[in-house]
Amino acid sequence: MTQRGPVRVADRHAFDVLIDARSPAEFALDHIPGAINCPVLDDEERRIVGTLYKQQGAFEARRVGGAMVAANLARHLNESFADKPHSWKPLVYCWRGGLRSGSMVTWLRLVGWDAQQLAGGYKSFRHHVLDELAAAIPRLQLQVVCGATGSAKTRVLQALAARGAQVFDLEGLARHKGSLLGALPGVPQPSQKAFETQLATALEPFDLARTVYVEGESARIGRIALPIPLVARMRASPCIEVQATPQARLAYLLRDYAYLGDDREALATQLGLLKEMQGKETVGRWQAWARAGELQPLFDELMRLHYDPHYARSQEKHFAHWAQRRSVEADDLTDAGIAAVADAVLALDAQP
Repeated sequence: MTQRGPVRVADRHAFDVLIDARSPAEFALDHIPGAINCPVLDDEERRIVGTLYKQQGAFEARRVGGAMVAANLARHLNESFADKPHSWKPLVYCWRGGLRSGSMVTWLRLVGWDAQQLAGGYKSFRHHVLDELAAAIPRLQLQVVCGATGSAKTRVLQALAARGAQVFDLEGLARHKGSLLGALPGVPQPSQKAFETQLATALEPFDLARTVYVEGESARIGRIALPIPLVARMRASPCIEVQATPQARLAYLLRDYAYLGDDREALATQLGLLKEMQGKETVGRWQAWARAGELQPLFDELMRLHYDPHYARSQEKHFAHWAQRRSVEADDLTDAGIAAVADAVLALDAQP
């Protein structure tokens, strides 16, 4: 059996599988991309062992925990690992590369598999993510795609990616559209750590000498905070504005946010957060439209009275090169129109 030195994060791709031996709750918070969760202690067992450690000491915690670990390892051997060949090479990690992953590696090696333990565990991967972001973000050659609400910026980014461009879809990674009404139904946002992991993973294949297109975002997308260096890099980068007509934007919003009509009371409640900014009378009218499912007049006024005035102020304030922005006009934001916008954006960047 192969004997190796410490296995580092950069070596993880040399293995057949990554096994996260932490509890399901830890795994859900964040994990190394591609890992499978085979806990040696589940959430309740981990709580029990932790309580025993505090109240009765390490020996009692290990005695009780050892039995739980043995039962869980037996289940994994009989289920998740039952069909693995002798040549199978798993890499196992836990929080710090300690007892949990060590116990699994010991048993897998006794079976005959060339199992290895990730040095430093998830904690070392977390440091790797932060180091990668710190190293890559200042080198990004960003082009910031801006546009008033309803300009289909995310769809434009997707069309750019389909054409081979390098794209950072921050809203996609954050699972949120970035606005007051941007929460996706039934889709929770990732944890902050998981978002940063996805960010670093998206950066990994980029050619940092080539342009990377990104949507002009605020410092937060829903409850996710963008890394401060990324916000600074975006705000110092050149901008391309999608100047879509109000008619095209309204038609797009009615398609893109149609699901808001499925829970009218929730929509009305969310709009109530604007009372201080827009006044009770205006917001009351919007809430009445929301409860009646009348999205067209609602979105029309939201654009004109809320989003557009805020957009005009915020872009000039936040983007250093806003006055020098280039623009692409659009009177159609159907699939064909979005494709045309993407082609026009690429044509702008092709100019000397």
